[in-house]
Amino acid sequence: MSAIARHTGRDRKTVRRYLAGDGGQQRRPAPSCLEPLAGYIAARFADDPHLPAIGLFDELVDAGFDRSYPTLVRELRRSELRSVCVVCQQRRGRAPTTEIDHPPGEEIQWDWLELSDTPWGQPAYVLVGALSHSGRFRAVVCEQMTFGHLAGALHEVLVALGGTARVWRVDRMATAVIPGTDRINPQFAALAKHYGA
Repeated sequence: MSAIARHTGRDRKTVRRYLAGDGGQQRRPAPSCLEPLAGYIAARFADDPHLPAIGLFDELVDAGFDRSYPTLVRELRRSELRSVCVVCQQRRGRAPTTEIDHPPGEEIQWDWLELSDTPWGQPAYVLVGALSHSGRFRAVVCEQMTFGHLAGALHEVLVALGGTARVWRVDRMATAVIPGTDRINPQFAALAKHYGA
């Protein structure tokens, strides 16, 4: 027993009582601070099983609840007042997204990002090229979102990435797609062909 006490850092008498099966007097758990509100909480979760705890907390504070938010969350978990949503239970363990396989060098996505709050007071435009396989991206800052700026920035991004991909994706970029249509801008098509896409 002395060796166990030294190893665990406990008193010898505590180890002796534990090994003898005499755990001593166990404290009764204190009643939940949510007991007076259990009916209301159960009704709220019956109405909306996805009710955020912070929303419930705000309602309870307005009704006179004087404990903290962490206390509410702890007691909700302990008392199991939140009913289980069957739909959520069935989805548990499944990925919320579907992974699409992108072989290396297969696809690059182009997009403009507009930065309106710049230190110099004028908007700046960033052309971003992202490889779908690795998520690696490069970007170039431009003064305007014109085709000329697109061509120069596109070249810089491709050089920084070390080449081009077989497929280019351009989610309705105004400099690549004719606005209001699904047709590719002929200038952009020629530019893509020049780079081998």
